[in-house]
Amino acid sequence: MKSIGGILPWAVVLAAVGGAIWWLLSREMAAGRWLLAALLIGHGVVHVLFAVPAPTATEGGPDWPFDMAKSWAVTGTRLDLNVVRVVGLVLIAIVVGGFGLAALSTVGMVVPSGWWQPTVVVSAIASAVLLILFFEPQLVLGLGIDAVLLWVVATGVWVP
Repeated sequence: MKSIGGILPWAVVLAAVGGAIWWLLSREMAAGRWLLAALLIGHGVVHVLFAVPAPTATEGGPDWPFDMAKSWAVTGTRLDLNVVRVVGLVLIAIVVGGFGLAALSTVGMVVPSGWWQPTVVVSAIASAVLLILFFEPQLVLGLGIDAVLLWVVATGVWVP
């Protein structure tokens, strides 16, 4: 429960940023596009933490949630850790690359705006699969971000 309570401040910040992005986009202000692009890049880059070594644990602090070796696919079904890591690394590449392309499409740089919806969908689904494959309660915010992004695409409430 301690790890879930630790995400509350992040959830508040994320809700505030999401509200600001929504407000700016609804008024067709360029800052909304740039903030959304930053959110997409940030969300994608956070997934890289699955590929880096865990920092030294601190007394009383939460466990590192980005540990591929703790995946239920390894501990519960006894799949080979190396296979699970390869799958994880492929998903990380898809997520980071896809959200990077989506961010560029959001601001109309290099990538056509027509790529926005497919890159967001592929990236959010790959992200959700990665987060579920290596699920830790602390990662629930990432699943929330993916759900909101998929909702935005499915409803068409905003497109670049």
